[in-house]
Amino acid sequence: MKNCLLLILLTLMAFTGLSAQSSIRVQVASLLDDTPIASKWLYLTGDNDPRVLDSMQTNAKGLAVFENLTAGKTYSVYALDDTQYQAGILTGLSLKEGVLNAVLNLPSHTVASVGEILISSTSLVRMNTENAAVSGQMKKEELQRLPIEGRDVTRSLFRLPNVTVAILGYAEGPNISINGLNGIFTNYLIDGMDNNERFLGNMKFNTPVGFVENITVLTNNYSAEWGNTSNGIVNVLSRSGTNDWTGEAFYLTRPGAAVDAPSAFATLDLYGNPVKDGFQRHQVGASVGGPIKKDKTFFYVNVEQTYDYKDNLLNVAQLGVNEIVRGENRFTYASAKLDHVWSPSWRTSVRAQVGRFYNQRQGGGLEGGILFPSASSAQDNETYLLALRNQYKIGNKINGELNYQHSFFRWNYRQPVNETTPSVTIQNPAGTAIAIVGQSGAIFDDFEYTHQVQSKWLYRSGRHQFKAGLEFITSDFQLLGGGNPYGTYTVRLTDQQLTDMRNLNLGSALNVEHIPANVNVRTYDVELRPTTFGAIQNVYSAYLEDQWSVNNRLNLSLGLRWDYDNLSKGGGTKGDFNNLGPRASFNYKLDPRSVIRGGYGIYYDKIKYSVYSDNLQFSSNSEDFKKQLAELQRAGVLDANADLDRITFPGNIRATAPGVTFPNGPSPEELQVRRESQFTTNLRIMNPNGFQNPYSHQFSLGYQRKLTDEHLFLFDAVHTRTNNLYIIRNLNAPTPWVFDNPADFKVRPQASADSTRVVPIYRDAVGFYAVAEGNDTLRGIARNVFVTETAGIARYTAFNFMLQKSIGDNKIGYRLLYTLSWTKSNTSSINTRAQDSNNFDAEYAWDENDRRHVISAVLLYEPLSGLLISPTALIQSGQPVTRVADATVFGTTDLNGDGESFGLPADRWPGEVKSGDRLPWATTFDLSVRYQLKLKGTHLLEFSADIFNIFNAQNWSGYNTTRTVSNLSQIGPKSSNTYRLFSASPPRQFQFGVRYLF
Repeated sequence: MKNCLLLILLTLMAFTGLSAQSSIRVQVASLLDDTPIASKWLYLTGDNDPRVLDSMQTNAKGLAVFENLTAGKTYSVYALDDTQYQAGILTGLSLKEGVLNAVLNLPSHTVASVGEILISSTSLVRMNTENAAVSGQMKKEELQRLPIEGRDVTRSLFRLPNVTVAILGYAEGPNISINGLNGIFTNYLIDGMDNNERFLGNMKFNTPVGFVENITVLTNNYSAEWGNTSNGIVNVLSRSGTNDWTGEAFYLTRPGAAVDAPSAFATLDLYGNPVKDGFQRHQVGASVGGPIKKDKTFFYVNVEQTYDYKDNLLNVAQLGVNEIVRGENRFTYASAKLDHVWSPSWRTSVRAQVGRFYNQRQGGGLEGGILFPSASSAQDNETYLLALRNQYKIGNKINGELNYQHSFFRWNYRQPVNETTPSVTIQNPAGTAIAIVGQSGAIFDDFEYTHQVQSKWLYRSGRHQFKAGLEFITSDFQLLGGGNPYGTYTVRLTDQQLTDMRNLNLGSALNVEHIPANVNVRTYDVELRPTTFGAIQNVYSAYLEDQWSVNNRLNLSLGLRWDYDNLSKGGGTKGDFNNLGPRASFNYKLDPRSVIRGGYGIYYDKIKYSVYSDNLQFSSNSEDFKKQLAELQRAGVLDANADLDRITFPGNIRATAPGVTFPNGPSPEELQVRRESQFTTNLRIMNPNGFQNPYSHQFSLGYQRKLTDEHLFLFDAVHTRTNNLYIIRNLNAPTPWVFDNPADFKVRPQASADSTRVVPIYRDAVGFYAVAEGNDTLRGIARNVFVTETAGIARYTAFNFMLQKSIGDNKIGYRLLYTLSWTKSNTSSINTRAQDSNNFDAEYAWDENDRRHVISAVLLYEPLSGLLISPTALIQSGQPVTRVADATVFGTTDLNGDGESFGLPADRWPGEVKSGDRLPWATTFDLSVRYQLKLKGTHLLEFSADIFNIFNAQNWSGYNTTRTVSNLSQIGPKSSNTYRLFSASPPRQFQFGVRYLF
């Protein structure tokens, strides 16, 4: 593998490969009639440095491009007075990745008096006159002014077009949804390079505000340069040092219950875990940047630390325990960047980021619980990213870059406090669980090592600008998962044993060694595979694009991208090679102040490694299971040509054993023989036909008008048709069960449902079994045989209207956004299963992230020098609701007897369709107030107060919450018009900070 990486790196270095640089594209035109001014000399300087860095003469279209500039730095461009036009200057040109477009309008001598200079500030709004990309951006200045919880920049992105607050598929899952899809389908980047935790799809490193120059979200119709997703892209541009010394030191706190409004519901910490009374947060950090050698070498360093404190209640009256259990979260972020200018044609940057995220599950519960600290655990994740970027310029026509990044992510989801002890659930004499002690009971510890190489080119020829690039990403995964290899017990105490244990007066210190040896063991199981497994994922990409300036009004972009992922082979022998994505767009300038633009493209995603891993972890290669698969082949539901050895794997299985004594249960080695005969409810196989990469057709049509120098109106209509999303098909599903009429509905018992399966499941005194050809009794089988297919679909349509005003002389700026959208899908994650007999047509409905209306407003008001007041509003129509069965009416929530209700707490109410109801609207107003006190020179002291949900609204949807505790499932039919709240939006909360800047 190392030799392969070295060969690829050396091969790419053989090219002078390079891509879109950071550059400034200046359009020079007459102030009077917007006529392009040709052959005009422009001069580039640093924003606070009068020395000329470069000069350029405009072409026949009045255009001049300054190339090979440093992202994150600020420049000025000026033109001198001549016989026809007066002088003019553009200041504050703060660069991001790619091209910054600027317009310099020069007044003629007949317009204004001699010697007057027109200053076109970059704070003025600008139209996109280049392409049809639908995107949004937050600059560091805006990020530092908005009310953002915990300096987490992702919590600002839902104020951009086509981005909403997401339902969390898992606690620490992505908190935004783009185009109505689950956030795991978003591609996260830093400086254009990979920042994905590639097992499932969140960010490796959530860059804090202090290291962000700007953050861009591409949602539709973007360049062929960007890919590895069928959905949107979030790209963080990191900060760089300059010739000026800058920095900050801060303290930020959420005091918690002392000032927050009370709520009957839990809220979430920054990692998505529920917290309640006793929660508080403290954050400290510092940044510094400047020159190591002026004009040559620059650095920027940022370090931020977060401490969360949280209380749970451990309450077991029968053991005399009633204690507060204190917990702690610790999040550490450290980032550094070094930029060096070797020559005007070559510069290099090195970026390093290290993070550790410790989230404690300390035991107890928010309202009281029976999990003792001895059975507690923590999510203890670690990551680092090391990136090397080289930017080149060859002559006046070729630019590019050659980049390499190595990254690591450890997703240690459950690190036990007592790693080498059994897990024990203690019951009272009546059989009610009263305590959980010992090991936490399950392990998930994934290691991911990733290498990435990029080579990009840009070539200019006349009116054409050609872009091309190659990319290779390889990730090595190793997962330790499954149950407890030291055994899991359920034990029942006698009255005397319960009394004796209570009299120990151990409180929360109760542990395994305090359980009597002669306790009655009710159940026992042990993990049979306490070892790691994994695979290597390789993703290859190439693209070519022509940005064609047809004339002074019309720009066309024509591109083609190709991607290949080796995991698309699945359990077969052939991968999905035909992932060719054409992209085309236009941008037409109707007049000097308005453009119309639009485009179409096909966008391919990578294969989720978790799909591949789950099919290994939850599989079995027992002979009985293979015989069951052979029966499915004979029935025609499994490909007759499938190689059963390729599609099965000796995954995690818990073996049971009867008649054991405590704590003397048999070891995994002693029970390995049970793998052949252990019945399992669910097993998976690898898809013998492989996977098709998810992809989308993206359409857009937009209009922009610059109403004034400070006002910009935008309209974008987008439509995204996503195909090949992941669903899970049950090859051994029971026959369908009719749910139409609640009046005469009858519940089907599980035994009846099992008898209708493709391979029927029966039960005798020994346990569950099936019968294969030749009257062969099979016991090491599964009730459900799952296979992942890429057959899911999603459809998103949106109309975005935005009015934006920059802060001008009247000291007021704002962004008003209204989105009207529709999102439908038949899958919301990688594990979606149909409620009844693989009927995915019935699952096609309004998606859980669907919002019909979203209104976002941001106001920036500076009434006095140094005082900034920033109120924001987020108003959303309610999310969809699915009506589910009531156990008090039907005697069970499993109406069709299949034992499944994946994604819902119960089967749907008879006659009700998925997402057939709606929750009420959600309205949230936040406020940020900041005051900067001027000290000596450029030194400032800032005081801030953020108030979230200032009016203390109790919203039922439109906030981050996990699917399992959301209000998206309601018991009873829609006609009952009854709702039960399982969660609610956070109440009014306060955040205070102080920051020193220079």
